[in-house]
Amino acid sequence: MATTTLYRKTGLEAGTIELPDGLFAAPVNSAVMHQVVIAQLAGRHLGTHSTKTRGDVAGGGRKPFRQKGTGRARQGSIRAPQMEGGGVVFGPHPRSYDQKVPRRMKRLALRGALTAKFTDGALRVVEDLAMDEIRTRELVGYLDNLRAAGRVLVIASARDEKLERSARNLPAVVVILADSLNTVDVLNADTLLITVPALQTMTEVYA
Repeated sequence: MATTTLYRKTGLEAGTIELPDGLFAAPVNSAVMHQVVIAQLAGRHLGTHSTKTRGDVAGGGRKPFRQKGTGRARQGSIRAPQMEGGGVVFGPHPRSYDQKVPRRMKRLALRGALTAKFTDGALRVVEDLAMDEIRTRELVGYLDNLRAAGRVLVIASARDEKLERSARNLPAVVVILADSLNTVDVLNADTLLITVPALQTMTEVYA
């Protein structure tokens, strides 16, 4: 079983902790991770874009000019696609972008992403990140102590209003629950910051 250093939020080492092989020693399948990432990003599309066809545009009940004698091409409606203000041909319409991905594939991709982060040394396990009060400066100090640089994904075991509101003004810090992990957020993060209770939850849910 893999082990890593256990930190206090002050940055001091508190010993070592074992990591479950099912999460941090899993096969890294880049093809599966790519497919899961594409599906997850596609699911974020609202799909509410819409255009009007010539049947949806108001007006155009009569011919714009007579059929013959003008020297111009004949036209049947001012709302035809070739006319200014007319309908749109083959324009986008509301639809769903969801892609179905098997649950086992999602789990395989997530485990591979966690293993890749652990292999790259981008993982920090901390005893806890309890905040005395809502203070962004205090949280920044904890992150500096733990050498959590770049985009930081804080994985917590339960909702913590003080922690979440302290991280709200930090665009590079995302707080997520341990039972709501996803491959995109894990791969986007430069540093994973996992609390001990969250690690236990991850072991129960994903390992």
